[in-house]
Amino acid sequence: MDHTSKDEQHRDIASGGFRAALFGLADGLVTNASLILGFAGANPGHSLVRLAGIGGLVAGAFSMATGEYISVQSQKELFEYEIEVERRALEASPEEELRELVAIFQKRGVELDVAERLATDLMRSPELALRTHAREELGIDPDSLAKPWVAAYSSFIWFSVGAVVPLLPWLFTSRGDPLILSLVLTAVASASVGAAVGWFTHRGVIFSALRSLAITTLAASVTFAVGHLVGA
Repeated sequence: MDHTSKDEQHRDIASGGFRAALFGLADGLVTNASLILGFAGANPGHSLVRLAGIGGLVAGAFSMATGEYISVQSQKELFEYEIEVERRALEASPEEELRELVAIFQKRGVELDVAERLATDLMRSPELALRTHAREELGIDPDSLAKPWVAAYSSFIWFSVGAVVPLLPWLFTSRGDPLILSLVLTAVASASVGAAVGWFTHRGVIFSALRSLAITTLAASVTFAVGHLVGA
């Protein structure tokens, strides 16, 4: 029998770190694999493909981190503003806010007398009343606002991890054609990321793995073909 509590089974996905890590890993893999294969399709030489891959890794990691920070910080500031508006409303019109709480509880099926007692008890604690209003009216949990620096750091690290996978054969070889090995590593990594998403979301490991592999294959094939045509 599984004795794991419900709280232990839930993952921390509200901070923005998990989303940024997953998106960063997948984006780094697909973006740099496509870039490397696009250059490889033009057949410009080993060193140029390696340079393109390194440039794609560094530029992409900083771009992802910056974009994720701005996005999460903007969302956080918006939520904080809405919470502050609610805080001022509680201070200026406590009776009106009390009636709003009663109405909220009634909509959830609570009897009027019980709803009034609950709302009155909540209003005795300004912070508790604020949290309740924020969750029920705005859909915001003040205790679980996303952390911009966590999202930015996760994006930078995981984009780099994903981007280095197709680049590895080009870093550690100076002759021959590392294209096949790069393709194999990219395919394995892409399927693994998809499988991890399927396991985490309980949507099906095999389906998610194949979906991720198909998307990566499509993107890499298109850029390889473009690179070949432009190079030719």
